[in-house]
Amino acid sequence: MIHELRLFFVALQFFTRVPVPRWVGFEPDWLNQSARYFPAVGLVVGAVSSLVLWAGYLLFTPAVAVGLSMMASVLLTGGFHEDGWADTCDGLGGAVSRERALAIMKDSRIGAYGAIGLVLMLGTKAAALVSLPLPVAMPALLLAHTASRAAATSLIRTLPYAGDIDHAKAKPLAQRISGGGLVVAIGSVLVVAIVLGMFNAHWWPEIALSLLLVVVGAWPFGRWLKTRLGGYTGDTLGATQQVTELLVLLAWIAALRAGW
Repeated sequence: MIHELRLFFVALQFFTRVPVPRWVGFEPDWLNQSARYFPAVGLVVGAVSSLVLWAGYLLFTPAVAVGLSMMASVLLTGGFHEDGWADTCDGLGGAVSRERALAIMKDSRIGAYGAIGLVLMLGTKAAALVSLPLPVAMPALLLAHTASRAAATSLIRTLPYAGDIDHAKAKPLAQRISGGGLVVAIGSVLVVAIVLGMFNAHWWPEIALSLLLVVVGAWPFGRWLKTRLGGYTGDTLGATQQVTELLVLLAWIAALRAGW
């Protein structure tokens, strides 16, 4: 049990700026094992974003509240996933070879495709959150941040690493996680979904559609990465998280507009 808690803290330390206890320590193999807790880290990020959104609604306008909520999540994670999305847009936005695409994604500078993709992603997420009433936006954020990280985790299990594994920034994440690790990650999402559904039974259609869109979105995205790059990279994991996070928000809007 202590080791599992340690793995959660390792994941929290890697993907956020939250300080962790000194006793946690670090071993390279733990980072690969901690992938099972990526959705749990997403729950933490989603909870903070939701609380900031709630406070922003009380003190300011909905648009300002959404902006502050998004700022909070970016500050908490250091823009880790947004950076991956931008790099992926740069690498795969043009008609270049696999080798050239991987080289572009390693470049720390942002290009036209990355800038455009980042603006469109952040703008669409902001528009989606503004469109949701506060009592719905908060659970949507919790599920979006949790499920989207499970989608990224699934790529580590189902796809090979596409880059140079010897020079990977986080080499343990370039190795496939165990089937049990993926089960834990998916189970975390299901627990969050069930708790939200039990809290408010009216949310079940939104929850079900969200999970469906995450699967429908992540699977073809992963297949495209396999075809285009031969597998995943750290940047494409971030891109997967961003895409599926947006899909969850869109699912809640679509379900509400449909009157479900």
